[in-house]
Amino acid sequence: MGIAAVLGVVSPFPFYYWLWNSPQSWANLCGKGRDPTKAMAHVSYFLKLIQFISLYSVSSFSWPPPFYFWPLFAFGQFLNFRVYQLLGEAGTYYGVRFGKTIPWVTEFPFGVIRDPQYVGSILSLLACLSWFPLQYILLFIIGYVFMIHVESKEDPSTRAKPVH
Repeated sequence: MGIAAVLGVVSPFPFYYWLWNSPQSWANLCGKGRDPTKAMAHVSYFLKLIQFISLYSVSSFSWPPPFYFWPLFAFGQFLNFRVYQLLGEAGTYYGVRFGKTIPWVTEFPFGVIRDPQYVGSILSLLACLSWFPLQYILLFIIGYVFMIHVESKEDPSTRAKPVH
């Protein structure tokens, strides 16, 4: 495995782990008047770009994709978009950890699929198995499973307080 591609694929997970467990340090770093959720979203978009470039660097594209690509990718992306639609940026990017009130959502896929955004991402990655080496897909999946575990332990005492 190429070390640069491996580092690129796993790069977001330490960032998410840090923010989940130490949201106050991120809020302080963002400073007064800057929304830590929005800042997290911007860094996350950049890290997703790094992940995409890393996967692209080890890819072997062929067209048309296998039969399983379209249903897996479409459903996976549907779950991702639906989660973002229902939670918005604040709900998706740890707003609750930064002191924001996020309404509890019960609409589909919530209440039916546990961790639907991570499930959607995993399905989308599995759809691309014919293009990307399995070991990189597995690194992604391990990262997502790790974050599912981390985020399952909500500790209200570690939530960030507003920076004044």
